[in-house]
Amino acid sequence: MSIDLGKANEPNHVELGRKDDAKVHKMFLDHTGSHLLIALSSTEVLYVNRNGQKVRPLARWKGQLVESVGWNKALGTESSTGPILVGTAQGQIFEAELSASEGGLFGPAPDLYFRPLYVLNEEGGPAPVCSLEAERGPDGRGFVIATTRQRLFQFIGRAAEGAEAQGFAGLFAAYTDHPPPFREFPSSLGYSELAFYTPKLRSAPRAFAWMMGDGVLYGALDCGRPDSLLSEERVWEYPEGVGPGASPPLALVLTQFHFLLLLADRVEAVCTLTGQVVLRDHFLEKFGPLKHMVKDSSTGHLWAYTERAVFRYHVQREARDVWRTYLDMNRFDLAKEYCRERPDCLDTVLAREADFCFRQRRYLESARCYALTQSYFEEIALKFLEARQEEALAEFLQRKLAGLKPAERTQATLLTTWLTELYLSRLGALQGDPEALNLYRETRERFRSFLSSPRHKEWLFASQASIHELLASHGDTEHMVYFAVIMQDYERVVAYHCQHEAYEEALAVLARHRDPQLFYKFSPVLIRHIPRQLVDAWIELGSRLDARQLIPALVNYSQGGEAQQVSQAIRYMEFCVNVLGETEQAIHNYLLSLYARGQPASLLAYLEQAGASPHRVHYDLKYALRLCAEHGHHRACVHVYKVLELYEEAVDLALQVDVDLAKQCADLPEDDEELRKKLWLKIARHVVQEEEDVQTAMACLASCPLLKIEDVLPFFPDFVTIDHFKEAICSSLKAYNHHIQELQREMEEATASAQRIRRDLQELRGRYGTVEPQDKCATCDFPLLNRPFYLFLCGHMFHADCLLQAVRPGLPAYKQARLEELQRKLGAAPAPTKGSARAKEAEGGAATAGPSREQLKADLDELVAAECVYCGELMIRSIDRPFIDPQRYEEEHLSWL
Repeated sequence: MSIDLGKANEPNHVELGRKDDAKVHKMFLDHTGSHLLIALSSTEVLYVNRNGQKVRPLARWKGQLVESVGWNKALGTESSTGPILVGTAQGQIFEAELSASEGGLFGPAPDLYFRPLYVLNEEGGPAPVCSLEAERGPDGRGFVIATTRQRLFQFIGRAAEGAEAQGFAGLFAAYTDHPPPFREFPSSLGYSELAFYTPKLRSAPRAFAWMMGDGVLYGALDCGRPDSLLSEERVWEYPEGVGPGASPPLALVLTQFHFLLLLADRVEAVCTLTGQVVLRDHFLEKFGPLKHMVKDSSTGHLWAYTERAVFRYHVQREARDVWRTYLDMNRFDLAKEYCRERPDCLDTVLAREADFCFRQRRYLESARCYALTQSYFEEIALKFLEARQEEALAEFLQRKLAGLKPAERTQATLLTTWLTELYLSRLGALQGDPEALNLYRETRERFRSFLSSPRHKEWLFASQASIHELLASHGDTEHMVYFAVIMQDYERVVAYHCQHEAYEEALAVLARHRDPQLFYKFSPVLIRHIPRQLVDAWIELGSRLDARQLIPALVNYSQGGEAQQVSQAIRYMEFCVNVLGETEQAIHNYLLSLYARGQPASLLAYLEQAGASPHRVHYDLKYALRLCAEHGHHRACVHVYKVLELYEEAVDLALQVDVDLAKQCADLPEDDEELRKKLWLKIARHVVQEEEDVQTAMACLASCPLLKIEDVLPFFPDFVTIDHFKEAICSSLKAYNHHIQELQREMEEATASAQRIRRDLQELRGRYGTVEPQDKCATCDFPLLNRPFYLFLCGHMFHADCLLQAVRPGLPAYKQARLEELQRKLGAAPAPTKGSARAKEAEGGAATAGPSREQLKADLDELVAAECVYCGELMIRSIDRPFIDPQRYEEEHLSWL
């Protein structure tokens, strides 16, 4: 009968088709639930497949009373079992393979083959094979464990690659010449049973249990051991009332932490860790005696059956109290593993482990465990202090510190300071002992690891001041520097190096971390000792440094006046000006002062390079002038005067240096001839009066075309003869004569031009135009003669009012106002009457009171009809005017829709 768990109330009965007296001896179901073997007491074996539901006899198996079957979990499928092992009551182990394929009357048999492999013996000869288990380890090795009534045999070997189809022949062939390793116990039940515990389906088994006469042999399975798979073996005796006597165990099932013994009337569960019975489940007599118990390897469910019923055990939370057992056994690692998700239980385990380690004097391990518990901090710290275990105390404090939350700042500060004090005290005690040199180095490395730990960085930073005070109180300058570097307190590091005159190390720290503020602070000290290296570092940082803030250091350094000191300052200032393009006036002024003191030759070159525009130079002109004057650099002063456009002062000073330089200055005011002449007169007077050189004076006169001989003559002394000026006077007379001739020619040309103009005006008065009756206004395209009109020489004709409307928008505002005023006056003026003396008198009176009507018309014509609106400047000026007035654009746009 087969039962579908989905329809448990509808069992499926399978008829064996037997009419003789043969009874079922044993049944064997594979791990997939597809293949069922039924061993009969008549030494026959029947095969049933789940899909076929047809009982088929196995002809090759006839004559063998099957006691056990070792299924192939690696190769077995729903249609084929793969190579399997079969153990018989005669001690023989056969290899067989079954196939579920069905044919007709002469179709293939289900048993593909059935061949013997090995015979198990006890002292009296062959013994029944009570249990067979075939497995494959994770390393690819195969192993078979077979049991008889008193012995447990192990067959271990590795199959050749691609030899799965050969089955187990190669494995057993290795033990042809010598027996396999076995375990034997003298007492016997007359049978035995083997059970494996496998954590997951298709994984290697982890533990085994063997039910035999003396009790249950329990242990772990280690597939990596070469000689024996069994390890950690122990024998648990049967509970009271169970044994080979009145109540022998009938079956055995193994779970993760228990093995279950099946008796005729009950099931007893024994803990594999302690051997104590944890469950006794009695069955009622109405169900009949219990027969067997098995475990489903795929689901983990346990099945027990009697003559009348089938029972299922479902294991839930088997490991919930295992941690207590491991804790009592002092196996703390396993206890923690099985209570990891229960914080209260885990804390109990850790506290017990910590106490145990403390009693065993394993103080470091104890400290690590105490740090994970919720025990009182002060109590634990006092325990280590009383035991004088500073190292373990430090370990405890360090782990407590790592477990603090960000909000617990006060606790973190206290722990950090305490740890630092412990490390420093230990280092101080070990430092003078040569025998403890290695321990000192090890402690120093641990201390440095603590200081540089990223986990503690936040707390160390918060306690930075306290830690520095501790380091200073212990005189540990080495770790002061180390801690300052870790905390990026480079100011303290540089200050330390400077105090110990290690200036190059200080500069190396500055150059490595490139902090401008530190450069500003320590440059006044470093430049006095390593000026060249410091300037190199400044130049390397380039624009990251503000040169203005470095000027005080350079000023203090260069006050000594030595050439080397000034040259280093000049080198950096030149870099700022020429490479960085600095435009700050303070930098340029300071560079000028350095040039004036240390490199006069470079002063004038710098000034000339800066240019001659007073708005483009970056230095202070007045400061530069005073500086050059104080140090007597006259040429530089002359250049500054030129930039300031003080040409008279420039010429006066240049005459003290070089006449040629004065001449260059005199030619600079190109737009002011009077000033140029005045400057050249200064030069001429200097040449005549100071140098008393007539030839040079004449050459000066020739250099400037503005000077005449008569301008220079007053400067010469009375005793100078005219022979020196003969050529100059003759040249001057010739120039005057040529100038007179030019004036006469210009006068003649002006007279002729005036005559031509008078002639053109005369001709213009008699000019006229012809208007035809069909002519139209150029603006409104209506006949021209209908209203007053204007006729222009270009041929365009306009009505007076049309021309007025066309001209008005293009006139400036003031002319538009003038136009409105003329129109208003013209409209108010009385119309003239002909042949009336009274009208003439009225006209004369109006003339005396204001402009006449004809005068107003003339003014209006001059304003409106001065030029053609299409051909004159008005049209040219309107070329950028839009065709549509922007203010009327929306109105015009809507009119088009």
